[in-house]
Amino acid sequence: MSTIRKILSLVILATLILTACGSSETQAPPAATEAPGSTEAPDTTEVPAATESPSIPVSGDKVTITLATWAGADESKELQAVIDKVNAEATDFQIVHQANPADYYTKVQTMIAGNTAPDLMWLSQEYVANFADNGAILDITDQVAALSDMPAAQLDDYYPGSIAVARYNDRLYGLPWIAQPVVLYYNPEMFETAGIDPPDESWTWDTFKDAARQLTLKDASGNITQYGTSFNGWPPVQMFIWQAGGEVISSDLQSSPIDSPEAMEGAQFYADVIYNPEFAVPEEVIKEQGFGEMAKAGKVAMFFGGASDDLDYAYQNDPQNARMVMALVPKGPKDRTTFSWTAITAVFSQTENPDLAVKAMAALTDGIHHWKVLAPRKSLASAEVIAAAVPGKKDSVPVILQAAESMRSFNIIPRHAEWDTIFWEQFQDPLFHKKGTVADLAAAARSTLEEVLP
Repeated sequence: MSTIRKILSLVILATLILTACGSSETQAPPAATEAPGSTEAPDTTEVPAATESPSIPVSGDKVTITLATWAGADESKELQAVIDKVNAEATDFQIVHQANPADYYTKVQTMIAGNTAPDLMWLSQEYVANFADNGAILDITDQVAALSDMPAAQLDDYYPGSIAVARYNDRLYGLPWIAQPVVLYYNPEMFETAGIDPPDESWTWDTFKDAARQLTLKDASGNITQYGTSFNGWPPVQMFIWQAGGEVISSDLQSSPIDSPEAMEGAQFYADVIYNPEFAVPEEVIKEQGFGEMAKAGKVAMFFGGASDDLDYAYQNDPQNARMVMALVPKGPKDRTTFSWTAITAVFSQTENPDLAVKAMAALTDGIHHWKVLAPRKSLASAEVIAAAVPGKKDSVPVILQAAESMRSFNIIPRHAEWDTIFWEQFQDPLFHKKGTVADLAAAARSTLEEVLP
């Protein structure tokens, strides 16, 4: 199959990601800057795209380097401030932002197929291997190695799990600009009223379930007025499988051992909680009242969110939001591994100025690292950097830094969209809706999952 035909096929596969991650009513698309499951819906307000063509000088000897992102209107304004600073310091390039918040991947893949893609593009982790395998993005291993004087080009400074997302077949295809570990947000007022000690490092799955049960309250008529927690496919079930010592795609990408005892233990824990009114918000209630919105409204005591979500400071901007505090996720039978939603900036393989595009990408990446939480570089993992980027995160810094030490991303394969769809349709969704046992579903789905492995 030609590269163009492969890229065109991704347009179809991209739409399947929504099914893989959860129903469209309750799940933010993976292309959102916030991790899937964010407390805020992605901003899809259209932003006028820049009209300059790549590589056309626009200011003296500066060359235009175009950048495609999924940023909505508000985020684009913030990103533009970062770009303006980078452009002011650059002597040989000028970055021009092209925001495509609606149908981002469909648009990008279509431009790639037509050889009209921007020089730089944002990619969330599940797309990297596919784009690299199909020749859509540039192998930048050598160019980055030559940029020894640029902070964002120092690869040993990145958290191992975040830089791994940017690699394919031991070659580098981009630089991570965010690594967002999953954390637990809790409502301290609800805990105090219930006489329950706040979550701490001693918390296990059992501690969490006990607290969720006690924090699910009913009125005199038997109607539930407060839920202990909420799952809807977010947080990813993989996180709990990892915590039990299991895996869904092996590190060598050769198997999907979802039927191992460890993997099934993690999946069963998730199945016991999701949509179960003893602990969590039922599916129909999430559809009616929202997912993260219920936590902000003070109807959910514990919510798993990304470290950059605003649950811990939203009340400062709007007193109608409930006050929530950040804590580490509960520990599983093996460890406290937490999922990290990671995104990279990649270079279009057919860019006319590959060396300059990589240099611009490295400069921009460093700028974004001082804007987004969490910057995936260990040297920037400090209270000063995080508080300067998002002042509302000041009190959450210790938890963010501790969570970063245990974060990891998915093991990604070129046909990840297909794998995700199978995993959702044949394993997760029927498990969550009690349409089979974890053992039967895992055994039946494994062989199909392994058909799409490399």
